[in-house]
Amino acid sequence: MKFSVFQISRKGGREKNEDRMGYCYTKASGLFLLADGMGGHPEGEVAAQMTLQVISALYQKEATPEIEDVRAFFQRAILAAHRQILRYATEKHLMDTPRTTLVAAIVQGGAAHWVHCGDSRLYFVRQGELLARTRDHSYMEQREGDRPLAHAAPAVFNRNVLYTCLGSPTKPVFDITGPVPLQQGDRIMLCSDGLWGTVDDSTIVYHLAQKPVTDSAPDLVEQALANGGTHCDNVTLITMEWETPDSFESTRGAISTDNIEDGVFASTVQAGWLDSQVDDLDDAAIERSIAEINEAIRRSAARRG
Repeated sequence: MKFSVFQISRKGGREKNEDRMGYCYTKASGLFLLADGMGGHPEGEVAAQMTLQVISALYQKEATPEIEDVRAFFQRAILAAHRQILRYATEKHLMDTPRTTLVAAIVQGGAAHWVHCGDSRLYFVRQGELLARTRDHSYMEQREGDRPLAHAAPAVFNRNVLYTCLGSPTKPVFDITGPVPLQQGDRIMLCSDGLWGTVDDSTIVYHLAQKPVTDSAPDLVEQALANGGTHCDNVTLITMEWETPDSFESTRGAISTDNIEDGVFASTVQAGWLDSQVDDLDDAAIERSIAEINEAIRRSAARRG
């Protein structure tokens, strides 16, 4: 397995950067992750980092060297991260829960799989054409798309209004795609809304198609920051070229797993924890966590009164 990868995050006009990204790989599988902590709620950066840590820890546990059932893995991993955020909010007695979007991709067996929740996106480009793009879990994307509205949209809304995320007091909604067979030169990019909010899809595709990912990624970020000006959101992306040509082997970001031994795991995600009760992910467990948060809020409100 051979690919080039480049990741970059730049702080825009916000007080802090709540975006997080990273990747992990074994001899036969790769996991790419990006989370965007949501403003307007406490500790979005904690929710984003926690999500990456939980999912990468599960991946390390199960990628031996491949994930046996990617769809089932995504389902377990998202609920595990969601529950860990709820637990954190309860333990810290927060008045609201930290929240984050998520987009993740797994490449193995010559195919790509991906999952997303919220408005962090994945772009899949092949031979200069946009092969696939995730659809945001927002009222705007639903209204513009051809699928029926999953949630009733308010009379007035903006593009930033999402109807799901990780960490909210409701079970997250997420979409899983794949397997999609990969071809030599395919490019996959995960990005936060700070990029696609100021750079249109055609420009994104052009950059991804025309240049190596080590050039296209920083160029796209710089263009987004320039377009967004002083009020630009944080801009974060991680992009990968599949089966990168041998001529790129000497460049930064080129990875070949052919000589990696079984059992070896590499990661750019900061080490975290693996929930010891990660298998207990039923709806009742999540509802208990939500009830604990709501009860803490009720007690706090009563004390102030």
